[in-house]
Amino acid sequence: MNAARPRRPWPWKRAAAWLALLGPLFYLSYGLANWWAGTRAHVPSVVFEWERGMPFWAWTIFPYWSINAFYALSLFLGRTKHLVDRHASRLLTAQLIAVSCFALWPLHFSFGQPPVEGAPAFLFNALRGFDQPYNQAPSLHIALAVILWDWYRRLVTPRWGRWVLHLWTLAICGSVLTTYQHHFIDIPTGALLGLVCVWLWPLEGTVALPRAWRLARDPQRWKLAGFYAAGASLCLALAIGLHGAALWLAWPAAALAIVALNYLGFGARGFGMGRDGRMRWSARWLLAPYRLGAWINARLWTRRLPPSAEVAPGLRLGRVPTTAEWDADGRPRLVGLSAELQLPAEAAAAGRTRCAPLLDLVLPSATQLQRAVALVEAQRRAGDGRDAVWVCCALGFSRSAAAVVGWLHRHGGATDAATAEARVRGARPQIVLKPAWRALLGSPAAALSSTPGNEKEQGTA
Repeated sequence: MNAARPRRPWPWKRAAAWLALLGPLFYLSYGLANWWAGTRAHVPSVVFEWERGMPFWAWTIFPYWSINAFYALSLFLGRTKHLVDRHASRLLTAQLIAVSCFALWPLHFSFGQPPVEGAPAFLFNALRGFDQPYNQAPSLHIALAVILWDWYRRLVTPRWGRWVLHLWTLAICGSVLTTYQHHFIDIPTGALLGLVCVWLWPLEGTVALPRAWRLARDPQRWKLAGFYAAGASLCLALAIGLHGAALWLAWPAAALAIVALNYLGFGARGFGMGRDGRMRWSARWLLAPYRLGAWINARLWTRRLPPSAEVAPGLRLGRVPTTAEWDADGRPRLVGLSAELQLPAEAAAAGRTRCAPLLDLVLPSATQLQRAVALVEAQRRAGDGRDAVWVCCALGFSRSAAAVVGWLHRHGGATDAATAEARVRGARPQIVLKPAWRALLGSPAAALSSTPGNEKEQGTA
């Protein structure tokens, strides 16, 4: 009988050390930003006219202040040093970015609070003791609420408890308006900051994005990074210049900026795609505008084509399918090579998906291509020949086509890569494999064997 594994000690000392750092840092940096804004001759406001009709509810100061307790307690609920460190890194990142924004472009809350009496008065007075009507966008309060919500939702298991958490988080977020602490623009910008922090520091046992940064050497990646950075700059300029509803263009600006960073250094890992072909929720929301554009682009390019084509018995090549297309095709096993488009949720829930995300329009390394080929073979073996395998990427033209060519060469009986490519092109003539792809497919490095099923996908979750 095996001895029981010893329980790891609760890392409360680690949590206390982080709290000893984060607490004073908050009050010091927040106070300095307030002081700096107060020395400026003019501090602007960004406010919509409809906000002047927003009610003032003094009692909402209680959920507003409750975030302090949730903040301090959260650090002591991590069961491992890894979790405590990642969670604290999120809190620290939010603090540093928010205060930097407060110093670079301070904003002013444009109308005062009415008199408060009774129990809420004590909390309002305490708040005014260190807070000033500055430090507006992005709302650090909202950013912390997003981070804390993601932390606590993993700890609360009963469904009713999760509903309480969701409602209380909404109350905290809404209270920044009903206590006259923030204007509306501070809320979406604060939520965006919170998402960035959750995206940068995943709680799962994966490499944190700041530690995964490797500056790209491929000129094509630099070119694409510049293209997306230019798009981000244009969206941001329009958001600032047009004001009003155009301020929502800051969201696609942030999404395109993150895509630029992915091409520049984070790689496919920056898209947050898991081994099952599903993105982490923070990446889904952060990149939603970009993902929508990528989906529309894929559908426009493939609108006159079938979703997939059979290349060999039980092996199909195509674009990322919809749930209906996957179901209509007999619910095949899926191999996803797209970093930006998810595989169907139903297929992932059924355990029929595997993913090795690759950057679009970029030549992968020989190791990445080898990994993709091994993944195709692993999915075929998992079905014991009874299940079809659908290899897909955004269009089904390059990434997935190369993986199928590689599989035919190594496992499908093709004598060489050229013969395999001809076979694939016969089934799907639209494939795009430029000379660099052909050179990679024909290289000895790409033909090295690996153990199917033990490949290390470039997933993150």
